Amino acid sequence: MICLDLFLGFLKVGCFAFGGAYGAIPLIRDVVMSYGWLSEDMLTYMIAVSESTPGPIMVNLATYIGSSQAGFAGAAVATLAVVLPSFLIILLVTALLKTALKNKYVQAVLRGLKPCVIGIVLATGIDMILGNCFGSVSAIRFDGQAVVVTLLLAAMMLGYKRFAKKKLSPILLILLSAAAGAVLYGL
Repeated sequence: MICLDLFLGFLKVGCFAFGGAYGAIPLIRDVVMSYGWLSEDMLTYMIAVSESTPGPIMVNLATYIGSSQAGFAGAAVATLAVVLPSFLIILLVTALLKTALKNKYVQAVLRGLKPCVIGIVLATGIDMILGNCFGSVSAIRFDGQAVVVTLLLAAMMLGYKRFAKKKLSPILLILLSAAAGAVLYGL
């Protein structure tokens, strides 16, 4: 019976929680308090923990509350219930988009948006590089170590692409930057 309650309670959260995680907290609080699954203090504590752990707050809270009420089965049921509405909506949108993508006007719009998205990503990347290496306009500072790490990673990425004839894995780039940061900043 508890698994059914968890499913229905978190299905309600998944269906009606709009505005992101912070907009969902009052609904989660209402469901959790109405079923008496956690005390107010414990729920507040779990919200803080859910914010500081990887993943969406709603999923983290559903998993924890489900686990505290019915073990692994409760965690699975609550997590499934909270993501099911979003999954079904995305599935529906994808099905509709598949048909829409064949439309020549939709194709024209997407081709027009592609350079814009590329420009936004490029501008964001350049802004992040400049901010990391040289600070902001209001507080200019030169970080030689950041410049070295950035140039080292760019050289590795371009060199790998030229000699291996394929792109360097983003995961490997992250690991290399972590190692370079540990060496340059830690020593």
